[in-house]
Amino acid sequence: MLQENVKAQQAGETVKDSIQGLPKHIPSASIHHFKDAATNPRGIPYAPFVDKVEDYVSSRAEVDGTMKSFQEMISSKYQFMEVNTQRRAAGLKEKIPDIRKTLDMVQFLQSRKPSSDPIETTFELNETLFARAEIPPTDEVYLWLGANVMLAYPITEAETLLESKLSTAQASLENCEEDLDFLREQITTLEVATARVYNWEVTMKRKEKSEPGENEADGERKKVLPNG
Repeated sequence: MLQENVKAQQAGETVKDSIQGLPKHIPSASIHHFKDAATNPRGIPYAPFVDKVEDYVSSRAEVDGTMKSFQEMISSKYQFMEVNTQRRAAGLKEKIPDIRKTLDMVQFLQSRKPSSDPIETTFELNETLFARAEIPPTDEVYLWLGANVMLAYPITEAETLLESKLSTAQASLENCEEDLDFLREQITTLEVATARVYNWEVTMKRKEKSEPGENEADGERKKVLPNG
């Protein structure tokens, strides 16, 4: 759980770092708001919501830089975190069934009485190689911990350990799914912000084109007006 949170916080820092790259013309108050923006429980910051375009651009010359900054936050920050979170979620989805299967086996061994007869089973030596074995009642099991490390545990401790690992993995998966929904929302917010800035530029272009025509029309009207 701690490792997952650290990764999410590090990813969140990459978004905060991108704020440093926002165009200098963006008001300092807006940049300060970005830096101090609220975050989700894993430290991923909310994307800036553009309610008033004029707070971000004051002329058409500033549009390209602002849109580029928003697109950079989408592609190299939020989408980057989205891909990493999807990978973590996929790994957890593979890991959880294995933990649950091991826990079920430990609980089965724990339920057997000392006077029970040995049970015959097969165990995997390799991907295509299995061996037969007899398992007598036991109060000890061996668990793989990863990195080619296996340790012996009393059954009760093994059960406690596996239950803890299963609970942690399930909580991490829930956090990943929550973060994925959150990241998609932030990407949509930035896409809307980009569209608003673009539409603002289109409106300004039309306004600039219409103004010379209006001035010329006013001049023509003045010429035809009678004196006095």
